[in-house]
This record gives sequence, C-alpha cells and structure tokens, in this order.
Amino acid sequence: MTDHTIRGFKDGDEAAMLVFAQALPEHDLLFLGRDLRHPRVVAAWLAAIREGWIDSVVAECANDDGGSAIVGTAAVVRDPLGWSGHVGEVRLLVSAEKRGAGLGRDLLEVAFAIAGQRGLSKLTAQMTPDQTGSIALFESLGFRAEALLKNQVRDAGGTLHDLAILCHDADATAARRRAIGLE
Repeated sequence: MTDHTIRGFKDGDEAAMLVFAQALPEHDLLFLGRDLRHPRVVAAWLAAIREGWIDSVVAECANDDGGSAIVGTAAVVRDPLGWSGHVGEVRLLVSAEKRGAGLGRDLLEVAFAIAGQRGLSKLTAQMTPDQTGSIALFESLGFRAEALLKNQVRDAGGTLHDLAILCHDADATAARRRAIGLE
C-alpha cells in the first residue's frame, strides 16, 4: 500500500515546494541547472507548466498536523518548437526519508505516461555519477548511460562535479506498456 498521492504540480503549491526543496541536500539539486530553493525558480517552473513546456507532478504524504507535504516531484521538460521536440528530459526528486520505498519508481512511471501522451520518443535524465541509487532506479526502467560531461556543474562551495546523462527509448517502453495493458 502506498502512503502517497501523486497529482499535478500547480499554482498554490509554491510554499510547499519550497519547504520540500529546502530539505533536500544541495547535491541532489545540481542537475537542475537552477537552484529550486529560490521562489523565482519555482515561479518560473509554474510559468513553464502554464505555457506547456513542462509537465510536472508532485507526490504528497499526510503530515502530523493533518495536512500534507510534498515528498517528491517529477517533471518532463520539453521544447516542442526545437530540433529535439521528440525528446523529453525527466527530472525526479524524492525526499531523503522516502527513498528506497518505491516513490521514485512511481513518479518515474508517471513520467513515462506523460511522455507517451506527449508523443515523445526519447527521454533523458541527468545526475551526478555518485547518485548511485538514482542511477540504479533509472537503469532498472530501461535508461542507459549515454554521456558524461566532466566538471559540468559547480556547487555553492565551488566544487566541480561531473554530470551523467542517461537516455531511454520511450517508444519501446510505450509499446511494452500497451502490450501488457498498462496504456
């Protein structure tokens, strides 16, 4: 039984997203290109959703005060006007306390469904090579390492980190999902 609900990320979720992002280790945010802990970044994300460039969901769990808290998020970022309009970038974040419990897999499955709805034939994901749990999750669902960009991102302390790019043939996954009745 899951203890989370997955729904679309929407206007009104800004404060909850900032609380979620503030609790993440900085290292988890390096692949995003922008620091999600800043309100302007969250505002730009929501604007991109409204404009149709990003599809995004959040996972929520009940908290002690009877409300709910964001514990994970997935986004499929695309540029339908560019040369790579057939490609979507998957961005996945899960709170430290929910890792290893299947939440990341559930969010990634939603990203696959979004990719199918958007007609994307290729998915990419970026992460630092030391994020072995994330790499294992993505590889278990068919992603494969395709590139390593040396010294691509710099953390707040000035340390440079490599960035791994994993890719997935979304058409093949969609065909498998249809064959077993999941789509």
